Parts: sequence; C-alpha cells; structure tokens
Amino acid sequence: MSRPRFPIPFPKRLSEEMGDWRRRVATLIGAIAIGLVALVFAWAGDLALNLFHALEARWFWLPAILTPAIFVTCAWLTRMLAAEAAGSGIPQVIAAVRDERATDRLFSLKAGFAKISLTVLALLGGASVGREGPTVQVGAAIMTATHRMTQAAVRRSVLIAGGAAGVSAAFNTPLAGIAFAIEELAIAYEQRMAALVMGAVIIAGMTAQGIAGNYTYFGSIDATLPLQTVLIAAPVAGLLGGALGGLFARTLIRSRQAARKSRMFGKRPILLAFVCGAVVAAVGIASGGLTWGTGYEPAKMALEGQVMSEWLGPAKFAATLATSLSGIPGGIFAPSLAVGAGFGQWLTWLFPGATAGAIVMLGMVSYFTGVVRAPLTAVIILTETTGNIGLLLPLFAAALFADWAGAMVCRERLYHALAKDFMPPAEDDKAEPANSDKPA
Repeated sequence: MSRPRFPIPFPKRLSEEMGDWRRRVATLIGAIAIGLVALVFAWAGDLALNLFHALEARWFWLPAILTPAIFVTCAWLTRMLAAEAAGSGIPQVIAAVRDERATDRLFSLKAGFAKISLTVLALLGGASVGREGPTVQVGAAIMTATHRMTQAAVRRSVLIAGGAAGVSAAFNTPLAGIAFAIEELAIAYEQRMAALVMGAVIIAGMTAQGIAGNYTYFGSIDATLPLQTVLIAAPVAGLLGGALGGLFARTLIRSRQAARKSRMFGKRPILLAFVCGAVVAAVGIASGGLTWGTGYEPAKMALEGQVMSEWLGPAKFAATLATSLSGIPGGIFAPSLAVGAGFGQWLTWLFPGATAGAIVMLGMVSYFTGVVRAPLTAVIILTETTGNIGLLLPLFAAALFADWAGAMVCRERLYHALAKDFMPPAEDDKAEPANSDKPA
C-alpha cells in the first residue's frame, strides 16, 4: 500500500494549520475583548460628560477655567507619557498599514489604555471629541496583543480587523465597520484579509449587542422624502455639505502646519492646547452648551425633527476644529455628525415641506463624507445608527456629490494627512508596499 501524497511536506502543512488555528483563536478572543472594552469606554465617557454637564449647570462660568485646564493636562500627559495616543487614533492605524515598523510603538496595550483614559479626561473638560476614532486604535492594540499572546503572526490585516471591529462595537454598526476597513484603513483590500476583518467585526458587534442590547445609536428615525424633493435636495446637500466638510479638513491640515512653524506654538504645544481649550470654552459658553462633548444629544434631537439653534453647525465646527488642533486624544466621527446635523437644519429652511429628519440626515451624511472622504462608510453609519433604509439611495446620491465637493476643497484626505505624524523617519529603510500582508 503506497503512502498518501501531500501537496506540501507534512511538517510544513501541520505548521501552517497550527498557524491558522492560532490566528482564529486570537481573532475570536480579540474581537470579544474589543466589544467589551468599547462598552466600558462608552460608559466611562458618558459618565465623564454627564459629570461635566452637572458642574456646568451649577456654575455656568466653570468651563472657562476647567476646559483649558483639562486641555493642558491632556496635552502634557500625552506628550510626557503616550505621544502615540495623540489625536483621533485612525491615523495611527493608517500609518502602521503603510509601514509596519510603527506597529510596536502605536499599538501597545499601554497606548490603548492611555487612549481611553485621556479621551475620557477630555470629555470631562467638555472637549468636542468622539469615542469612535480612539476605539479604532484601541481595537488594533487589543487585536495585536491577542495575536502575540497566541504566537500568531501580526500582519497588516490584524490591524485593519481590530480597527474595523472598533468602529463596529463603538457605533453598533457591523456593516459600517466592514465598509470603513475597505474605504479608509486598507489602501488595497485583499481577499485573504476578508474573512479576518468580517469575523472580527461581527464578533465584536455581537459582543456589544449581547450586553447593551440591539439598539440603534440615534434611535429609530422613520423619515422619507418624495422623489421630486430628492432630485434637488441630494445634490444641494451633497455639494454644500461636502464643501463644508472639505473646508474643515483643509483648515485643520493647514492650521497644524502653521502651528508647527509658528514661533509662539512651534515649541510650545502645551500653550497651543491652552489656547485651544480657551476657544472651546468660549464657544461652549456663548452657544449655551451646544458644543460640549460628542454632540450626540443635539444631533439626535435634530434627527427627531426638533428645532435646534441655528448656531449648532458653526459653533460645533469651531469647537471641533480647536479640539482637533490641540492634539489631545479624541475622535472626530461623532462631532462631525453633530456639525452635519446643524448644517442639515439650515437645509430644512430650503425645503420647508419636507420631513425635517430626512433633510438633516442628508446634511449629516454630506458633511461627514466631506470631512472623512469615505462615502460608503458615511451612508452605512447613518443607515445603521438610525435604522432607516428608506433613505438609502438619497443618502448615497448625496454622499457621492459630497465626496467630489470635498475633494475639490481639500485634495488630501484628512486621516492620511494626519497619519504622517506617526510614520517612522524617512531616512530609515524603505517601507513595504501598502498592500503587503507581511508579518509586522
């Protein structure tokens, strides 16, 4: 009886099978951990922001002192203890996908813990930040740690899967996590990455849903638009909202460049954080508290058709810009949706006969697309967070117009521009191509 023939030597095949099982176990453990950590992060962030609101309600002038002080503290702690935790968290993943040499520094558990702690501290000061971008970096850090614990290879696909799972768990939007991985994190999406990303996203989302329940982020919004309104509102919202989003991205990129070259702020980042904190405090007090924190509440109220202040959009725009310029940890996803809601309220004046919530959704998807330049992600996030599929095609139409308008105002994609801050020095060895899946 002849021996069975294997296409590859038996020891090698056994080694590869063991590697596959290690990767599956690491992905399963990592995805569950990401879902749990995202829930704890959300709870801590809400607690911090509620405490800030309670203090502000009792002493309206307190943010004039507290907010700049928190900004300075966040900036100092970030600079001294965890420089890799600065900003959103999404640029860090993009930087590591481009060059795997940045992986160890950007995705340690220390960096993940610092990201969560400092973002919660920023919310305690009323900073205009979101949890979603930080959860992307935390997700990548957790997924990296579980793969190393099981001795599985840490590849670029691991970072992308962890980051996408973070979006899924933070927003409770599994499809948006997959779309975000394709559009923003993976410069070249490879088929061999698909199962890892989708598995991590679904497991993390199911973990969050199993504990927090099957909820929609903004609640269930039942709003539709007639075709004749869509034909006008979608391109108008897309072009104007995309241009405003592109203006935010362009202003932030240029402001950061100017601050670095400035004699006053170039070597004094703590001073820059203080000035930005003072601006956020002034805008928050002047707007009657519209701009504090993530912006979730005013955005939800606008989606429900409640009349909000016409200053919501401009004030939140200014507060988010100042917060992002300061360099403290925190994301711009949720604040951008709030700015978009304010912009959408302006659009309701142009379409008085239309359902207000539907027009606000068009404004949100358009502005968000203009900032992030990820139209598919924007549409899916709005659809999943509101439970509204009746506006799917109008949202897609507006997002496509917004993507073009945003690119006309700001040629460089925001997160990719910010990722340059986390890239290894240029004089080092050349990085691997972006679509490589070589172990990091």
